[in-house]
Amino acid sequence: MKVYTKTGDKGTTALFGGTRVPKHHIRIDSYGTVDELNSYIGLIRDQEINSHYKEVLIHIQDRLFTVGAILATDPEKAILKNGKERLNIPKISSENIELLEKEIDAMNEALPPMTHFVLPGGHQTVSFCHISRCVCRRAERLATALNELEPIEPNTLMYLNRLSDYLFVLARKLSHDLQADEVKWIPEKQ
Repeated sequence: MKVYTKTGDKGTTALFGGTRVPKHHIRIDSYGTVDELNSYIGLIRDQEINSHYKEVLIHIQDRLFTVGAILATDPEKAILKNGKERLNIPKISSENIELLEKEIDAMNEALPPMTHFVLPGGHQTVSFCHISRCVCRRAERLATALNELEPIEPNTLMYLNRLSDYLFVLARKLSHDLQADEVKWIPEKQ
């Protein structure tokens, strides 16, 4: 199989199901941003971090491929007229969301309570988490905009929302583990 197909040379691409749309279509922007997020999470995973975090990040990357597949599927082509699924696209389950929540809770137990917003930074690995969190929020914004046009499964939106929370808490936990400074944001007085 060749990497290049030449079918997108005129600015369109195919969704799962065969529908062609412009490359700037919100559906393409949505799953493209999820792909970008997945790459940044790979960058976190490549750092010197606890093996448990690496295992969770691999699971998250797998789930993000599922999110991308969901977003890349033309909803009109996914379901047959009799209501059965035409394309075998995996789903995001409530268990996937619960895993993120359990991980967040476990990390939070080892952290001091948050009293202020924190400035991103303090260590390169922590900064990668914050970049990933921001890209995740962008992916979520795009997915919610897409949802207004063509509804997508609610668990997909919930997963992206919870994932950004996970990435924030992971940044805090890695700051703690790496003994990096966590700089509180205290607004300047005018």
